Amino acid sequence: MTSWLRDLRYAVRMLRKSPAFSALVVLTLGLGIGANTAIFSLVHAVLLRPLPFRDPSRVLFVSESWKGFQGDVSAGNFAELRLANRTFERLAAVRYSSFNLSHDREPERVAGARVTEDFFGVFGVPPERGRVFLPQEDRTGAPPVVVLSHRLWTARLASDPNVVGRSVLLDGQLHTVVGIMPAAFDYTRGNEELWVPAALPASVLASHDDHDLSVYGLRKAGIDLAAVRQDASEIMRGLERRFPKDDAGRGFRVDPLRDVLVQNYRERLWILFGAVGLVLLIACTNVSNMLLARSAGRSREIAIRAALGASRGRIARQLLAECLVLGLAGGALGALVAAGALGALVSLGPSGVPRIEQAAIDGGALAFALLLAIASSLLFGLLPLARMARGDLQTALRQGGRGSRQGGRRDRVRTALVAGQIAVALTLLVGAGLLIRTAIHLQRVPPGFRASGVLTASITLPRMTQGDSLVTKRTLEDIVQRLERLPNVASAAVTTQIPLGSTGNSNGLIAEAASIDVTKAVDARLHVVTSHYFRAMGIPVFRGRGFGSQDIAGSPRSMIVSRALAEKLWPGHDPLGRRVACCEGSPEDPRWKTVIGIAGDVRSRGVGQEAYPAFYLPIGQEPLESWDWFQRTVTLTARAADGRADTLTAAVREAVRNAAPGIPLYDIQTMEGRLRGSSSEERFHTLLLVTLGGIGLLLAAVGIYGIIAFFVAQRTAEFGVRIALGATPRDIFLVTVRHSLVPIGTGLGVGVLAALAATRLLGAALRGVGPRDPLTFLAVVLVLAAAAALATYLPARRATRIDPMTALRND
Repeated sequence: MTSWLRDLRYAVRMLRKSPAFSALVVLTLGLGIGANTAIFSLVHAVLLRPLPFRDPSRVLFVSESWKGFQGDVSAGNFAELRLANRTFERLAAVRYSSFNLSHDREPERVAGARVTEDFFGVFGVPPERGRVFLPQEDRTGAPPVVVLSHRLWTARLASDPNVVGRSVLLDGQLHTVVGIMPAAFDYTRGNEELWVPAALPASVLASHDDHDLSVYGLRKAGIDLAAVRQDASEIMRGLERRFPKDDAGRGFRVDPLRDVLVQNYRERLWILFGAVGLVLLIACTNVSNMLLARSAGRSREIAIRAALGASRGRIARQLLAECLVLGLAGGALGALVAAGALGALVSLGPSGVPRIEQAAIDGGALAFALLLAIASSLLFGLLPLARMARGDLQTALRQGGRGSRQGGRRDRVRTALVAGQIAVALTLLVGAGLLIRTAIHLQRVPPGFRASGVLTASITLPRMTQGDSLVTKRTLEDIVQRLERLPNVASAAVTTQIPLGSTGNSNGLIAEAASIDVTKAVDARLHVVTSHYFRAMGIPVFRGRGFGSQDIAGSPRSMIVSRALAEKLWPGHDPLGRRVACCEGSPEDPRWKTVIGIAGDVRSRGVGQEAYPAFYLPIGQEPLESWDWFQRTVTLTARAADGRADTLTAAVREAVRNAAPGIPLYDIQTMEGRLRGSSSEERFHTLLLVTLGGIGLLLAAVGIYGIIAFFVAQRTAEFGVRIALGATPRDIFLVTVRHSLVPIGTGLGVGVLAALAATRLLGAALRGVGPRDPLTFLAVVLVLAAAAALATYLPARRATRIDPMTALRND
């Protein structure tokens, strides 16, 4: 240990004698290690950190599949699964909702959930204060109670320690607070802030039609996932036989909750982690090249030390100590770089990435940075150590500095390293280029509506009965009329599902035929709207008409369908005047709805997704039960006459305050903001890859410059002789350029092949461009070739200005 410490101190002294060299190495390593540590922190927070549950590997998510689509579970199917399964220890159902919360301040809307009694037991997380629900509280008619999240307790109730046992007002009804969950439980699938008992009545638990429950289960110990899936499949086959109308063609899908939470972020983050690893590889290659160049100049020093009795092992240990000092210094700088980069990543990251806000430079991240520093030291020090071990010490003593020139002239190792840098940089840049092409394509894709000038805001109405349904509809129409009377509002409307919104409902539609065949139902998104909705949103109605004053209760039921839905229901036929069964009624009384118009397709899930079939019903003919489907939540839309949507916020608030006092307005956004938000994940991914590709390009250019500059320095005397014998500057320039053609050409060739293989991983993220797009490959090759040409030109130009007398005298 004493000997190692002495070596480290000596290494520090040696590196202090070359401050420029040491600073460049530390900066290069710090950039690579910092980028890797920052991305590792994201990967650890989102993918690797265990879920904050008692036994997270046993927590499963159950959904239903139908005609290739995945959706929620009906209450009847949940009840049957809970009763008949043999593989779950607990099962719980959740209906995500939101609530108007009042507590010593203006009402505000908070996300929440209605859960069955076993919900908290599935996760095995005890409350921080109080208790969770008792079985008898999950019954119809039980006194209303609520469990609060730690986030809501601290942010809205000022961490009041006496809140348990008190009451809060939710949707106009007093609920007793019985418990507060710990901060670790703030991370849930719905990001809910409170929970109330679902209290599902027997009539609902017997219904297999409405599919609106999220189901969580805790599998029994010793039972694997395959057995759970087999058990659930057998239960669904039995339900198909017993309830063919509602369950024909359906299946249970069982997935680990972690997979459901991370969704497609897993693949994207691992791709980024791999890309940032390539950047570190380029950085280590650069450092290795610099050390090789430096070792050539130190060959006489090493030879003298060997002549004085130092063994090859002793010399190798000293060189390794220098590499370790450089690596640790680079790791320390990398930790600082990571701290700054991670803050930017979290702030720029899309809101949908789970647990991204929990990413931090903690002990695990610092240990990772230390591991990278040590591994990098070994990686970039390996070749210089091997070169020293093979060196001819007698020749080095005899030739001094000249002995290194001949080796430098034929140094294929450094040439191979530079070629590798170029290949890796090309792979990164091609990936970034493909994502840039995708972003450009998405900007040109029409979303199906005119986003400019439209403001949206949501409200949630109180529960209603048959008697006050008409009052509620009149209230919404009153809000719309108040808005349309304002001079800066061109048009206004109400919808139950806004494009690019976070919620929505779909229904199966059956075209009129001799008999009702549920197996031929086509799934489509349901929109209940007021008459001016298409004008307010800028959605064209190509044929037929829009909704008008005649589309009210008691008149013939009407419907507007999108082009995509019309093609699915009546391929090759005119849909106008045809009738559809959906949403209400029975086989004996389908309550047919007549198609009165054909609307344009809307990319309601983002411009990167294909338009989903949709249909529209007038609010005057809305089925009463549909209010529960979308939990009485509607979105107001208003189009500004001057195109400035943000100027309408105050007007919308005033209209709601006058027409529906006490109802909070929330989720206020412009449609342009929603449109930008829908592609935030793609922009974030593109930004990171472009940044990493740019860093790789810079490091590769530095590597090319370094090897050509070293080549020129080693052959200064030779160039002086050539010039003295009549060689022109052009001759010297061409000799230097030819030396760079091998690594550049090899790197570009290998890089193209590597990129062809690597870009297949990006296939799912690309839109409007293929993973082997020739234009992208050509552009990247030209950019890299230009950077390589510039990196070659500078030292080559310097070589042409060598003074032969000075060169020969210095030699």
